Amino acid sequence: MPILDAHHLTKTYRIDHRDITVLADVSLSVEAGEFIVINGSSGSGKTTLLTLLSGLDQPTSGRVFIDGREITTARETELAPLRNRTIGFVFQSFHLVPSMTAVENIMFPAELSGDRDAARRAAELLAQVGLSPRADNLPSQLSGGEKQRVALCRALINRPKLIFADEPTGNLDSENGRIVLQQLIDLKDAHGATLVMVTHNPEIARTADRVLPLKDGRLDD
Repeated sequence: MPILDAHHLTKTYRIDHRDITVLADVSLSVEAGEFIVINGSSGSGKTTLLTLLSGLDQPTSGRVFIDGREITTARETELAPLRNRTIGFVFQSFHLVPSMTAVENIMFPAELSGDRDAARRAAELLAQVGLSPRADNLPSQLSGGEKQRVALCRALINRPKLIFADEPTGNLDSENGRIVLQQLIDLKDAHGATLVMVTHNPEIARTADRVLPLKDGRLDD
């Protein structure tokens, strides 16, 4: 059974009495452990597709299954624990809590799940990305690359089966981007997770197991 399965996803917005279709009849399937890149130019619908696949938004029509469970008909009270336990998110903007230290930011999702081992696991993840000396630093005291590495650790703290990443190196210079990408792949492999990444970067796309090109809201076969 695929870890992620999407059938005939369409997303249409109503703007000034007009229907604007951002995604049209998109279907895809992702096997456990794969690294998939959704590739396309700006405005192709990449981020919209990612939000639908991850349950952050609902399609106008179509169905999404994660680990065999349909999420398109699930209520928010059912989706919230699924997102926290089964899914990890990494965004272009780091979304760290400014008043929390690096280790506190990483621990936060695990504490929401009642994990008493959160502190130890957060420390282990920080060590894996070489940031143990930065554990007690606030986000304002970290570089862009360091912030994204903290965000990677936060995404992995609950051992998710599926990681969604939206342009995770978009705010970084080429060297930091390369480091963060490699660490994300290493963490994914170490945890046996599946990675679905949106990017317009062809160099990143070349590192994936499979590339799904998106053009004008449709998968370009």
